[in-house]
Amino acid sequence: MKLPSLSALALVLTAAPLVAQDLPETKLNVVGSWGMVSMYTDFTQPFFTKTLPELSGGAITAEIRPFNELGMDGSEIIRLVEQGTLQFAETPMGYLIGDNALNGGNDLPGLASDIATARAISDAWKPVMAEEYRTAYGVELLGVYPYSAQVVYCRDALSGLSDLDGRKIRASGSAIGDFVDALGATAVSMSFGEVVQGLQTGVIDCAITGSMSGFNARWNEVATHIYELPIAWSPVVLVANGALWDSLDDSVRSFLTEQFTAFENEVWEGAGRETAEGFACNAGEAACTRDNPGSMTRVAVSEADIALRDKILRDVVLANWGEQCGAECVATWNASVGSVAGMSIE
Repeated sequence: MKLPSLSALALVLTAAPLVAQDLPETKLNVVGSWGMVSMYTDFTQPFFTKTLPELSGGAITAEIRPFNELGMDGSEIIRLVEQGTLQFAETPMGYLIGDNALNGGNDLPGLASDIATARAISDAWKPVMAEEYRTAYGVELLGVYPYSAQVVYCRDALSGLSDLDGRKIRASGSAIGDFVDALGATAVSMSFGEVVQGLQTGVIDCAITGSMSGFNARWNEVATHIYELPIAWSPVVLVANGALWDSLDDSVRSFLTEQFTAFENEVWEGAGRETAEGFACNAGEAACTRDNPGSMTRVAVSEADIALRDKILRDVVLANWGEQCGAECVATWNASVGSVAGMSIE
């Protein structure tokens, strides 16, 4: 997640003294997502360690570490928050689908080809997830926001979507795995931190992650081609233990709710910018403002690619996810996300 822009920060700061003067001192313990990517370094960490203390006049402080530094892979986050082992934490929703299929409803591969659509879908599904988290786990959902567009990196030449047939592709989450398998490729479950070595050694041929996330993790040093079609957006959830959240002073909860909303909006805006810059940085183009740009080949999307993506979405991804989630879930999805996306699961 990311520190608000100066303009956004200025707007919030004008109101901060009126809010912060009566806040009791509160210290938050936070576990963030992957520490080597920009969501953590540019958004989450600064927000909790700088923005919240500044806007609260020093009343709200936080300690934060990414889950990978704690020996976690992200899939255990909701359970640890439910148990109270963790207070506040974030993790990609795709890591949670195996535990509860509802976690995949807002990011089914091929559903959103641009970030505006992805945001509309996320907003439609967020109330469903908030209710599920609270009732099933006793966990408060505080935010949902994406990485940059999830795209394909390959170690060998790539011409388009159909060219992935026969390749071994790192995919996170069962829905992306279904999409990969439907291409005739083999979906491989692999931790984000293991991908560089996997590509180097040939354990995998390609891998899917954010255009900027992959750049920050130096995937461009072991992959040669990056495909421009957004497969998904890998939304992340920010959650808190429900009992802890309810125990906070009313003024603190109100303040945090307002700031989490502003933060969520800022991350969405940042993801749009980083999607474009991620492509530029991986390819070594002038639009890149980061150090050590790569020299990857950008692979454009053809009309045939779009047609194949849509067919897999309709025939495989939606059908498989609907079966996993169940009839009641499908009805809820059709009335919310389906309405926004203009499609339904039969």
